[in-house]
Amino acid sequence: MLVLASASPRRKELLSLLVKEFEVLPADIDETPHHQEAAKDYVVRMAVEKAKAAINKYKVQPDADSSAIIMSSDTSVVIDGDILGKPASLDDSHSMLRRLSGRSHQVITSLCLSDLRFDHVITKCIVNDVSFRDISDVEIEQYWKTGEPHDKAGSYAIQGLGAVFVRSMSGSYSAIVGLPLYEAALMLAQFGIHPLEGLSHE
Repeated sequence: MLVLASASPRRKELLSLLVKEFEVLPADIDETPHHQEAAKDYVVRMAVEKAKAAINKYKVQPDADSSAIIMSSDTSVVIDGDILGKPASLDDSHSMLRRLSGRSHQVITSLCLSDLRFDHVITKCIVNDVSFRDISDVEIEQYWKTGEPHDKAGSYAIQGLGAVFVRSMSGSYSAIVGLPLYEAALMLAQFGIHPLEGLSHE
């Protein structure tokens, strides 16, 4: 059994491209960055802590499978070394998108796979570059009113209307959305889960 430690509908949708059946078990953790914590270290730490929290929740379930594999992930938008979280208001969104406007930034996504004993753990960190065109204040306000940026790191969704701001990107599109499919497939194979083999059988 594969368990996805995430409430993100985007990660669920992406994982369903690789695996037919899996359980979703969101893990709530403190996502506050440590003082002077590097963005890559933070993103990997978040994925690891989500995995640990999900393991603790899963193990107490009456039908828990002792051979279950936990998958967790975290995505952060980073500019000038600063981690941009999810906006709490239009002012937050305006501040974030104003910083991203006309510039390049990084979208860093981590992935963690672990067994229930946490003695077989693999982590991976993928850094992608995204370049934005100039964005006007009117566009920021209009975009906020669509509701799309409300729960998105950096206050935009590249898989949605936020794509109109993206001049170019390099790296993994699926990682920017929330789950790096290439890396996920390689890591799943290390746990004996082979996506193409599983999906090709009726």
